[in-house]
Amino acid sequence: MDDLHDLRRQYQQLLERLQRNEREFRRLGRAVWRVQEDERRRLARDLHDGVGQNLTALKHRLVQLATALPAGDAALRDQFDKAIALCADTLEDTRNMSRLLRPPILDDLGLEAALRWLVRSQSESSGAEVTLEMEPLPALDTDLQTLLFRVAQEALNNVAKHADAHQVMVRLVARGGLLQLQVVDDGCGCDPAVVLKAGGSGVGGMRERLRLYGGGLELHSVPGEGTRLRAVVPLDSVAENPGTAA
Repeated sequence: MDDLHDLRRQYQQLLERLQRNEREFRRLGRAVWRVQEDERRRLARDLHDGVGQNLTALKHRLVQLATALPAGDAALRDQFDKAIALCADTLEDTRNMSRLLRPPILDDLGLEAALRWLVRSQSESSGAEVTLEMEPLPALDTDLQTLLFRVAQEALNNVAKHADAHQVMVRLVARGGLLQLQVVDDGCGCDPAVVLKAGGSGVGGMRERLRLYGGGLELHSVPGEGTRLRAVVPLDSVAENPGTAA
């Protein structure tokens, strides 16, 4: 009996150690991810406030110079017009890159506004009809808002690249203590087993991020009949992550 008791005690100690290691792994993983997001925020701000403002000033200066050209110098005016157009295109690309790195609307107005911006942008860029269904949610900390936004962003990018879909629906609700995010499309579908095993198309990154918050990812699809991605994360995962409330 003593041997059995010792064995049970050792098993319990091992289990507790594994649980501590898992909590520590998640804590460190969340910390690393938070640093990455902070760096994306800094780069986005530098692009917008630094490069973007310089390009804006350059564009205005070129316009002023073009306006001052003699009326008969058509060749030189054409070169200025091309330079102004190139500057405008580069400025727009810089702004788009800044928003994709870390959209200011996520920090300024929160998750719902950021998701509405995201689906509107995807509709305009992909040509598919992307809609958002979102019920009122409890207050979410900054990390959870970022997590859900990044999963939705990656899922919509995958749809745009691979699905050839006409209609896409993003749905976010809170049910039974879980946040549930679904992205459903009517595209060409895929083999979920192959995608999940390979971890391709950003799926592996989404799963790992969700795992850091005790969540998970499901992928349901039939080739030719569309795809449904479902991400879940516990609402109480914020309790493991103090100090990040918005």
